[in-house]
Amino acid sequence: MKNLLDYTQEEMKEFISPAFRTKQIFDWIYKKNISSIIEMKNLPTSLREELSKQFYIKPFKILKEEKSRDGSIKYLFELRDKNKIESVLIPMKEEIKENDKIIRHQRFTICVSSQVGCKMGCSFCMTAKSGFIRDLSAGEIVEQVRFIKEINKIPYERRVNIVYMGMGEPLNNLENVSKAVKILSDNDGLGIATKRQTISTSGLSNQIKKLGELNLGVLLAISLHATSDELRQELMPINKAYNIKSIIDAIKEFPIDQRKRVMFEYLVLKDVNDSLEDAKRLVKLLNGIKAKVNLILFNPHPGSIYKRPNDEDVIKFQDYLSEKGITCTIRKSKGLDISAACGQLKHKYS
Repeated sequence: MKNLLDYTQEEMKEFISPAFRTKQIFDWIYKKNISSIIEMKNLPTSLREELSKQFYIKPFKILKEEKSRDGSIKYLFELRDKNKIESVLIPMKEEIKENDKIIRHQRFTICVSSQVGCKMGCSFCMTAKSGFIRDLSAGEIVEQVRFIKEINKIPYERRVNIVYMGMGEPLNNLENVSKAVKILSDNDGLGIATKRQTISTSGLSNQIKKLGELNLGVLLAISLHATSDELRQELMPINKAYNIKSIIDAIKEFPIDQRKRVMFEYLVLKDVNDSLEDAKRLVKLLNGIKAKVNLILFNPHPGSIYKRPNDEDVIKFQDYLSEKGITCTIRKSKGLDISAACGQLKHKYS
């Protein structure tokens, strides 16, 4: 059987007629959150029965969830082939009320995985310890969002931000990730605009160019983590094939909304890449790029050789970048009291 969530509306029209039925199907799946095709009551019985023989719409089940004191929830899902992936719900902004009236609803970001495991082998990443098993299909990516919205009772009209920053390298699964972007942004589905979706990459220069050519309207995030090829190659072996210069060159050609910036993720490791000299080199690297730097304090996990940096060193790093005109934020750590590191919950229950 096939996963019905793997298909865009245009693709569904190739095997479902009349064409308006695809809109009804999207409505049932993404707005009414049904769990079986038989529940699609406004479809003819014969069509429902025929589709039920060929397709399913529940590609995984929940195995475990861990909830942090800060409200973050990490989920461990089991796919139909028994492989496991992680997803995270991250509360971003609190609900604001005035005179018992809500003037701003709580806002969320959902972090999704794009692969089972990962090929990149980054030395600081827990996911790397499991190796690479397979790509996720578009529907397996989409279902992470659909499931998390449903189980947390986030109303359909409440839009969320999507970050492709979970397990795997999204640009190594570009075909399915780009299809997931289209399905998630379909106004007949979840209607999550592409400007609310951020694809993070470890820096596959050729794939960054391909993503740019697709012109999906998504935001781009680069996992940089170092300012020299020598250190970056130690942290991220992929740098042997795609060095820092090739990444910077690809970014300069990437189409992005004039109101937006390219995000550079910089995982700060104590006594490794947290010095003022590192900050100075980073400023030189980003010269001429409309950039935003997101400093991420390392989440320690068992067996890691790296340590969490001192807060004062990170603040000095941020201050230097800000003084040089680069927008720089320190990502507030989430889930430190649970299995926060990417791949840690899966590793715990493997």
